[in-house]
This record gives sequence, C-alpha cells and structure tokens, in this order.
Amino acid sequence: MESLESLEPLEPLEKEEPRAFKAELRRGRLRAGRFSVRFDPRTVLVCLALIVVTACLVVLSVGTGTYELSPMEVLRTFAGNGPPGAEFIVLDLRLPRAVVAVLVGFGTGMAGTVFQSLTRNPLGSPDIIGFGNGASAGALVAIIFLDAGAAQTALGALVGGFATAIAVYLLAWRRGVHGYRLVLVGIGVSAVLGAATSFLYVRADIGKAAQAASWTIGSLNDRGWTEARTAALGLIVCVPVVMVFGRRLTMLEMGDDTAGALGVPPERSRLILLCAGTGLTAMAVAAAGPIPFLAMASPQLARRVTRAAGPNVLPAAWMGALLVTAADLLTQRVTGSALMPVGVVTGVAGGLFLAWLLLRERRAHHI
Repeated sequence: MESLESLEPLEPLEKEEPRAFKAELRRGRLRAGRFSVRFDPRTVLVCLALIVVTACLVVLSVGTGTYELSPMEVLRTFAGNGPPGAEFIVLDLRLPRAVVAVLVGFGTGMAGTVFQSLTRNPLGSPDIIGFGNGASAGALVAIIFLDAGAAQTALGALVGGFATAIAVYLLAWRRGVHGYRLVLVGIGVSAVLGAATSFLYVRADIGKAAQAASWTIGSLNDRGWTEARTAALGLIVCVPVVMVFGRRLTMLEMGDDTAGALGVPPERSRLILLCAGTGLTAMAVAAAGPIPFLAMASPQLARRVTRAAGPNVLPAAWMGALLVTAADLLTQRVTGSALMPVGVVTGVAGGLFLAWLLLRERRAHHI
C-alpha cells in the first residue's frame, strides 16, 4: 500500500505536462532538453496558410489549358491513376512550369527581404538597386553573343549579378556600407545597366533580340525541368546561408553600432548576406528572367500579414511563391493561353501596389 500511495502524486503531474507543452507553444517557445526554439505563432500559421494556398494554386494551374483537368483529376494523375494521356500533359508539360514559378517566387521573395533589411529601405529590392539588372545583363550576353543554353545562361546571370554586386559594394563603400548609399549607388548602376541592355539589343540580330526581349519581361513560357533545377540549385546553396545569418538581419536593422555592441560583426554579416541574396536573385533570373516588383512587394505584404517585427524571411519567401503562382494562373485564365509573360501581370500589379504605398504614406504625412 505504501508503494501505491507514493505513486498517487505523480498522476496530476503527468496531466499537467500536455498543458504546459500547449502553453509553451502558445507563447512561441519549444524546448527539447537543453535546447529551445522561439518562434512567433502567427508567423508560423501565416507560413502554413501560404503553403496551402500556393499548393492549391499549383493544382489549379496544372489543370488549366486546352486539355482541361479538374483538381481531382490532377491529384489522381500525381498519384499515378489519372485519365488517359494526362500523365504526359501534367508531369512533362505543365508541372515544370508550376515548379519553376514556386521556386523562382520563393527565391526572389527571400532575396527581396534580405536586401530591404540590409538597406533598411522598402525600395532596396534587387530589381531596383541593380542586382537583378546585372544578372539580366549577364544572361543577355550569354543568350545574344554566345548562343547559350540553360546552363550557360545561368552562369552568365550568376557572373553578371555578382559583378554588379561587387561594383555597387565598392562604389558605396566609405568606412563601411550604409543603406541609403547602397540604394543610391544601386539605382545609378541600374541605369547604366539599362543602357547596356539597350545596346545589346541594337547589336543583336532580329531573332536573338526578339528572344531576349521576351525573356527580359519575366516569363514562364517553355520552362522545363532544366530551369527548375537551375532555380532549385540557387535555393539549395543560398537558403541555408540566409537562414543561418538571417537572425543577424534584425540586429543590422538597428544600425552597425548597435549590432557590433550585440556581438554581430556588421560588415562581414552584410557581405555574406549580400552574396546569398545576389545568388538567389541571379539563379531566379536565370530560370525565368527578371520578374518586376516581386522582390519589392513580397516582403511588404508578408510583414503586413504577419504583423511581426524583423525581416520575416520565410513569410516573404512563401509570399513570393504565392504571387508568382497566382500571376501565372491569372495569365492563363484571363488570356486563355500560357503565352503572356508573367512579368506583365506582376508589373501592373506592382505598379498599383507602389502607388497605394505612396498614397498611404502621404495620408500618414510621412512624405
């Protein structure tokens, strides 16, 4: 009897453990032995919601076309028991395009939040400060003069993006690199690269110029598993770097002095993150061309949805994937074909979003 009585106090403690675990989750804390992870519950829910919505849009996009398929038929085709002939259309023709849209949007959204956080400026996205234009110019050189394939185009975009990043970094250096100088120098370099791109068009023959022009708008037309592998390679290499050093972005947003006082080397951290963001941008440009306004809008929309401070790296990445997938589906539904470049939709939507932001800031008397 004494041994049984000694076990009675343990029963309420065992019941309390699930309650304590749930309370820790609600507070955004998860412990496992000596290790603990802090997270924002709302941010996790937003990421899960973005993933689910993006997956649903991918299914709708894969089923859209001349040979229409219902969502259930698409899912059955994924499982291997779809309608006759659907496997070739879904897996070989349409799914690569959808996968490229998700990967390019994910990488561009993450690159956008890295650059905006480093510059501490919502206009500090890679397509505005020249990094995207540099990657585009490098890819155009490969397409027009070297008659390059997918691998050579990716290499040209990577070389062009990093060459631009080095030029902007050196020109903006003055006892360190500060956000406003990086933005101003980047805008100037972007203008120079725009002139160089126009010169490339003039020097190219009509066929290459037409091919390059359709590519520079940002398009998912004729994208296959080769372009998907290109975009995936950029994510595999650069996303772990951003995730490891992403926590330093919050400290860098406070200023170099504050970051240094908290034990974060500002210049080294900034350089590593700039390289990772440039790599993400270059590989996304190599896979689908420069998609306008995507890198600028994704972090802003993600921050408004999560309502969380800090760079919101993962929500911005998934928001980018959602925006590109939605834009691609819209082009197919509205035009009745998949020929319209997705950059046309993002350009129009991004321009309207920028006008709304400016109007909102003006009403708040910030400008």
